[in-house]
Amino acid sequence: MKAIVCNNYGTPDVLELREVAKPIPKSNEILIKVHATTVTAADIRVRSFRSPLLWWIPMRLVLGIRRPRKPILGVELAGEIEEVGSEVTRFRKGDRVFAMTGMRFGSYAEYAILPEKGVVAPMPSNASYEEAAVLPFGGTTALHFLRKGNVRNGIQVLVYGASGAVGVAAVQLAKHFGAEVTGVCSGANAEFVQALGADRVIDYAKENFAKQGRRYDLIFDAVGKTSRSRCAEALTSSGKYVTVEGQGVAKERREDLELLAELFDGGKIRPVIDRRYQLEQVADAHRYVDTGRKKGNVVIAVR
Repeated sequence: MKAIVCNNYGTPDVLELREVAKPIPKSNEILIKVHATTVTAADIRVRSFRSPLLWWIPMRLVLGIRRPRKPILGVELAGEIEEVGSEVTRFRKGDRVFAMTGMRFGSYAEYAILPEKGVVAPMPSNASYEEAAVLPFGGTTALHFLRKGNVRNGIQVLVYGASGAVGVAAVQLAKHFGAEVTGVCSGANAEFVQALGADRVIDYAKENFAKQGRRYDLIFDAVGKTSRSRCAEALTSSGKYVTVEGQGVAKERREDLELLAELFDGGKIRPVIDRRYQLEQVADAHRYVDTGRKKGNVVIAVR
């Protein structure tokens, strides 16, 4: 099968299209014919080995000392089940599914293996493969940190980095939970973020959200580019600050995929796709994401 292989840390040039062996599912696993995957912050962080200094050694031990231990990157996908192991009961051949591969990676390929009990669920009934592929990473990450911040009806929530993959999901999910949402992004993306449901939008290049006198019950840094100290004066006395940077890995749960599918089919959330690339163009997709100008998600069409 064709796959994008990353045998070294570095620039997007380390990503190469190669022929590799098609995986064979074990008795408790499913083989998925991948139709679409994405370029997430996790893929960029592994490929370039971007890690907070305190996490550098632990992350190298986990990901690989000299090169990625899992050379086929990609942490989310949508596709069709090609084969099921002898003990699999939840799925059958032909089922349309979407999934998080997580630390197994492996979705930058024509086929991927996942355990039956992994973070995999039936696709939203109304979604295309590309739409389904962009839901897991941003959606599950946003759910994890919003819950960590005790999101609930009636509170004031600020999402910093509201136009990225996680931010797009966070704005929509916070609104779903009944919060009043302020999004922080570039001025070019202000109208887009407001269309997602944000009650107000702040252009980070022109205004300092922390100096406006407004207080928030929850500030969610969805891109890891602000700080607790900066946000402190914009929090209520019991307010919480959560960030994707350095507060641990977001929990990935099958139940969250099922919730995302339900919300998509109910019109409560919508995926945002900025650009589309083919599998052989993954390096170009990484170059674009490296610019930091991505709006929502970047999709890789595998089929």
